[in-house]
Amino acid sequence: MCGIVGYVGAPGSGGALDVVVDGLARLEYRGYDSAGVALAGPGGLATRKKAGKLANLRALLEAAPLEPASTGIGHTRWATHGGPTDANAHPHLAGSGDDEVAVIHNGIIENFAALRAELEAKGVELASETDTEVAAHVLAGHVAAVRGEGLDGGEALAEALRRTCRRLEGAFTLLAVRSGDPSTVVGARRSSPLVVGLGEGETFLGSDVAAFIGRTRDALALGQDEVVTITAEGATITTFDGEPVEGSPFHVDWDVEAAEKGGYSSFMAKEIDEQPRAVADTLLGRSDAEGRLVLDEVRISTEELAAVDKVVVISCGTSSYAGQVAKYAVEHWCRIPVEVEYAHEFRYRDPVVDERTLVVSISQSGETMDTLMAVRHARELGARTVSICNTNGSTIPRESDAVLYTHAGPEIAVASTKAFLAQITACYLLGLYLGALRGTASPELVKEVLEDLHAMPAKVQEVLDGLERVREIARFMADSRSVLFLGRHVGYPVALEGALKLKELAYIHAEGFAAGELKHGPIALIDAGQPVFVVVPPPSSPHGLHGKVVSNIQEIRARGARTLVIAEEGDEGVVPFAEEVIRVPACPPLLMPLLTVVPLQVFAAELAAAKGLDVDQPRNLAKSVTVE
Repeated sequence: MCGIVGYVGAPGSGGALDVVVDGLARLEYRGYDSAGVALAGPGGLATRKKAGKLANLRALLEAAPLEPASTGIGHTRWATHGGPTDANAHPHLAGSGDDEVAVIHNGIIENFAALRAELEAKGVELASETDTEVAAHVLAGHVAAVRGEGLDGGEALAEALRRTCRRLEGAFTLLAVRSGDPSTVVGARRSSPLVVGLGEGETFLGSDVAAFIGRTRDALALGQDEVVTITAEGATITTFDGEPVEGSPFHVDWDVEAAEKGGYSSFMAKEIDEQPRAVADTLLGRSDAEGRLVLDEVRISTEELAAVDKVVVISCGTSSYAGQVAKYAVEHWCRIPVEVEYAHEFRYRDPVVDERTLVVSISQSGETMDTLMAVRHARELGARTVSICNTNGSTIPRESDAVLYTHAGPEIAVASTKAFLAQITACYLLGLYLGALRGTASPELVKEVLEDLHAMPAKVQEVLDGLERVREIARFMADSRSVLFLGRHVGYPVALEGALKLKELAYIHAEGFAAGELKHGPIALIDAGQPVFVVVPPPSSPHGLHGKVVSNIQEIRARGARTLVIAEEGDEGVVPFAEEVIRVPACPPLLMPLLTVVPLQVFAAELAAAKGLDVDQPRNLAKSVTVE
């Protein structure tokens, strides 16, 4: 969803604009339909905003500079209410004189239509289609009322925002500045991300720590339904009802260099190459002195976990395919049933869960609204919850009973790559952990699998080092209009992820199928020259899976398909039926997704680049979906 930055520096420092625009550049992956800033100075509020990417706002600022200020807010938008136009871009202004406010917003205000009608009945003229402008006018009205009651300074804006939030329904983050108080930014959050950055003589707000990582790595996480006031000296936090609360301090364990391209052509290229480290870091420190597996944070007793009789994995998009890999591993090691649900469907179908159900949420950002709502629903039904997440201090881990962080570092490209491998790795760890507690995975098995997992980063690197032919194929296929993907067992979610990457990046038709489903309908899609990627299980796979998939390759090759086969080194059984064979190192069948998905990521990114598309910022997409 949208990127948000707030900043207050020392009085007279005048550097707010540079800080805010720099923060927006780091957050543009969250939305790039429009961008805008508002500065609060002695002369009041000044704003600039422009539809399109941040470069358009930069050009506007060069053409129409703003006076230096020490306080500012900034926004990069992913459109919800109203199209991506100059008028709908944030910030939105309301009020007048010392009571004028500028507001930026992430999320959706569900009762905005009723509030808008109320404002229009009072004669308020609205200049945009957004719910944000409605909130700005509601806030301005409360500012005038609060100041009429004798409050002033930052406390006036904070109290007005608290009153505003109590009127709003939905999920939102709001930041506001007031013309009469150029030393304060006030923010609020409900089910939408907002963190505080604590610097020396300067304080920050951001929808993500990337907003301020270049200036501080010390942060505070805000809780649900809280309002924060920042000045150059620090932050004060209250509930929506005005009760003082303490934020949760945390330290960001990556620096600004991790969020830069570092000479790569794109963030995605960099993040694909970072996958060996992402897997290694996710494995780091996962066992104690006795060799037992440990999670980052657990507020569930081992007795309760051992008594679990069903696991439900909830997630969306790429994370849901990591969950499908988890299903195979957890059922194999724990001998309990696993369901994999789209988070946005989970709470609408009256799910059957109870206190013996473990609900595992997977979210790179920890702020995915569909997943957060599903976690809350699961807890209401009595289930225990575990979060697999890449973002320290985010909402979903804080509201879950246990947390397993993936430690993949920042992922800036909208389409996920390294987070996917880290999530799969974390799912394996969780499956082993539960299996060890239940006694279905012996200490010897756990030790053996952990050794295999620790060998995987080097094998991922080996795959990465041998993909030049995949890049050539992608460039050759840049004009393709459709690509199909087949897989079985853990290769099936890999096929789904390969298709998703191609859809996200190249905007062409792509579908993933379970290979066994082919003869039940999808084989009708096969025509002369149709490209089909096939993820082949190792020959050592159980139940004769390898031979069955080789038969599938023969079936589609006989009907004219162009077969691009991903197979284990030494697997010669696929060679007679493959136009191209892409090799990956040998490893246990359950761990194969960590290797077989990598060529598909590179293929999608290279094909999109060959078409001249922006692989980091695909059209219509944003990194974190923080609305339902």
